[in-house]
Amino acid sequence: MSRRILITGATGGLGKALVREALQRGHHVRASGRDTSAGKVLEAMGARFVPCDLCASQANLRQLTDGCQSVIHAAALSASWGERSDFERSNVQATRMLLDCADAADVTRFVFISSPSIYAALRDRIGIGSNDAPSRPPLNHYARTKLEAERLVLAHNRDGMATCAIRPRALVGKEDRVILPRLVEMASRRRLPLPGGGNALIEMTDLRDAAWAICEAEERAPEIAGKAINISGGKPTPVKQVADALAAVLGKSPQLVSLPLPVARALATVLERTAQLAGMKDEPPLTRYTLATLAYSQTFDLEPARRLLGYSPRYDALATVLNGARKLAERA
Repeated sequence: MSRRILITGATGGLGKALVREALQRGHHVRASGRDTSAGKVLEAMGARFVPCDLCASQANLRQLTDGCQSVIHAAALSASWGERSDFERSNVQATRMLLDCADAADVTRFVFISSPSIYAALRDRIGIGSNDAPSRPPLNHYARTKLEAERLVLAHNRDGMATCAIRPRALVGKEDRVILPRLVEMASRRRLPLPGGGNALIEMTDLRDAAWAICEAEERAPEIAGKAINISGGKPTPVKQVADALAAVLGKSPQLVSLPLPVARALATVLERTAQLAGMKDEPPLTRYTLATLAYSQTFDLEPARRLLGYSPRYDALATVLNGARKLAERA
């Protein structure tokens, strides 16, 4: 059945993939975001673009939700460093206002895009289940506010509005402007320090797989109401293997240097606290969150995603990254 779906954060990489997937499913898409040039691309795809800053005014949000049956809330301040107040405003307050406006507009389905960053820790976590406890305390403001917003959304589940959350891990793909550029920059260095020798396992996710899972969650929202589901590409890969493969594609040969974990932890703590005390806006070269991503394994149990969504990754995320790096190298 065709529905009118509001997709927030539609001008980002995941947002564009969501718009494409929802349109392919035959839905009418109202796409919101702040990038008007990207909005023109979305309109060419067949969506109706409504420029909007979710933090600006509740009146604007009422116009966004009016006439929609579903909301897929992908907009967020997604960064590993920044001011606490900015994350609160963008990730928690905006979500709360959007929920209120969705209520007023009689929206019946609300899918929140959460994040596995809530599990980030300075220890290995293997086969994380959807109901496993998040890390305490969270390693940064992003993880903390995404968890708070997720809990807001799930607590809002009730008769008349089915709410759920999807936590997609490490998104890569055609519109990725975050992970691929960072990986390429790392692989292009002359010396590449790898905490723990690069043996930690990471699970990346192709944007197309994530978009499919999220739109499927919208489809099945009444059945999965109140639940949060982890999504990944399902192929744990050592960090060193990713670095080696990227370097080969880029024609680089960085010297891989193993950085002992105790040294890395001490360095990350000192750099992070120094930056906080100095009020630095730029992210330090190494933080505890970055260290958790690169030095400690984080893998996911996809059984709930298979059972509740029928999810099975269709794309090899590492191949997607390498293909993107190859195109970047050809344009250079």
